[in-house]
Amino acid sequence: MRSVGVEEELLLVDPETGNPRAVAGTVLARAEAADEDGAGLEKELQREQLEIATRPTTAMTDLAAEVRERRGTAAEQARSAGAAVAALATSPLPVDPSLSGGRRYRRVAAEFGLTAQEQLTCGCHVHVSVASDEEGVAVLDRIRPWLAPLLALSANSPFWQGQDSGYNSYRSQVWGRWPSAGAVEVFGSAKEYHAQVRAMLETDTLLDTGMIYFDARLSRNYPTVEIRVADVCLEAEDTVLVAALARGLVETAARAWRAGQAPAPATVGMLRLATWRAGKSGVSDRLVHPLRWTPAPAPEVLGALVDHVHDALSDAGDLALVRASLDRLLSRGGGAGRQRETLERTGELRSVVAEAVERTVS
Repeated sequence: MRSVGVEEELLLVDPETGNPRAVAGTVLARAEAADEDGAGLEKELQREQLEIATRPTTAMTDLAAEVRERRGTAAEQARSAGAAVAALATSPLPVDPSLSGGRRYRRVAAEFGLTAQEQLTCGCHVHVSVASDEEGVAVLDRIRPWLAPLLALSANSPFWQGQDSGYNSYRSQVWGRWPSAGAVEVFGSAKEYHAQVRAMLETDTLLDTGMIYFDARLSRNYPTVEIRVADVCLEAEDTVLVAALARGLVETAARAWRAGQAPAPATVGMLRLATWRAGKSGVSDRLVHPLRWTPAPAPEVLGALVDHVHDALSDAGDLALVRASLDRLLSRGGGAGRQRETLERTGELRSVVAEAVERTVS
């Protein structure tokens, strides 16, 4: 059974106004003083956000419990600093982000200007174990068409600087400004993957391997494939759904590789179109079907994703969980749908943030 771990980036907000608050340093200092430094809390690019990380596990029930525990710890430590945490992939309210301290972040700000200055986005990264770099690259080559549907079901960022962006995942648009972000070609081997990374670094455009922002990549620190395409999910249940599907994709791709099946011949151009459409539509409109490359309703495409990984989900004992969780997500319209429904009901973006704070730890 492949192990899975999740990293979630959370927004730090004022519990009264809903405005982002630049208190990550205070939160992390209080966590360390409270002997919570091992609770998976880390700083991120901006001081208005922090990251939580789970330990590797093979059981989705354990992952669900730990996601909730980590979110609860983050909320408790934020509360001690006069803030709250919200699982929102962008801030609904206007914000002028504050870059975190440190030499590397100063270099990022100097090199990338407004892209870095405005980059207050929160994603969800899923790590799935692989046996070797060779297996990992074989997986990366074969999961490419299915990453856009993962983005669609996680879409949780409809608002940007106080207005509706017209997208379900505007985070994906903002994130795409980085020079290495997005879909990639088929590599064919671990040797070619590492050669491509070296060639990119030799252009002197990226600071280091930490800026290899592919939608999915080999992890720098763990023997895992790291799937990075998703928004942070409003509901912890949806995070577990993304993780279960990610593991299913990795296992399905590894089996196909071992059986000698070639990767689908999808071009980077088509993958970029599918990703854009996923960010635009979320689960509320049409997506690009990864088998036909034609438009199809989101429930049909997500059903095709479940069918694609059916055997892997069944063998892991995750099939019933995935089907039930996906049905619930579609019925409530995903994170973006929930945010828009709250705004329509209350007329206030502040209320969108307040409800997100509650749902983050519910």
